[in-house]
Amino acid sequence: MTDSMANFYNDLAEEYHLIYSNWDYAIDQQGSILDHIISGILGNVTETKIAVLDCSCGIGTQAIGLAKRGYVVTGTDISNSSILRASREANLRNVSINFNVADLRSLQKDVGGVFDVVLSADNALPHLLTDEDLSLAFQNLSSKLRQNGVLILTLRDYDKLITVKPRVTQPNVFDEGKRITFQVWNWIDDLKMYQLLQFILQDMNGKWEMKSFSTTYRALLRAEVDSLLKFGGFTEVEWHMPEKTGFHQPIVTARKS
Repeated sequence: MTDSMANFYNDLAEEYHLIYSNWDYAIDQQGSILDHIISGILGNVTETKIAVLDCSCGIGTQAIGLAKRGYVVTGTDISNSSILRASREANLRNVSINFNVADLRSLQKDVGGVFDVVLSADNALPHLLTDEDLSLAFQNLSSKLRQNGVLILTLRDYDKLITVKPRVTQPNVFDEGKRITFQVWNWIDDLKMYQLLQFILQDMNGKWEMKSFSTTYRALLRAEVDSLLKFGGFTEVEWHMPEKTGFHQPIVTARKS
């Protein structure tokens, strides 16, 4: 699982922005939404800047968005290529972020200090396919939070998706029809798992080029996340749904007790 996940994001790192209509807009929009949620829980803390660990930062979408709003951000990811690109993109936008390679399941060992907020966005946790790996990840997430710190996770709405098990996503057409992205989901027997194939097609001076990337996900239900949070000693668990937040995935927040 580790190699598959790392390889997926290593391969995708230089093309990842292409799945967005406008990546810079997404950086600002997602940073604003997360800032609103964090402020709603912690209040407008002005005496000291809020320290955030984005522990599945990818190429920096949320990390850069929060750093632009004054948060002190550390970004980690299992993908070395993603970290290299995230560092480059942060520098281009004149924001300071400390980036390092780290696994969700070994944050306690790989990352120093504790943080006011630990964030894992964009459906990263469902890459962990076993109960053991998920439990280990939640232990490590907790280890990086100060007392009463806030955990923020975002993942696909698998409570809905598991009932229909979609096979293909609606194609997104960008750049006046010159870029098309879509996903194919191959569900694995009766398991709540699926192989995802991400396709990116581009019209390159009249010649279409296609790239595909593959990984495996677990359809992680909200009740399972709630149980993991309760077992990990988290309180004040709250789900924030897309229709209210404007974020593209459900967001769950919890406090370390």
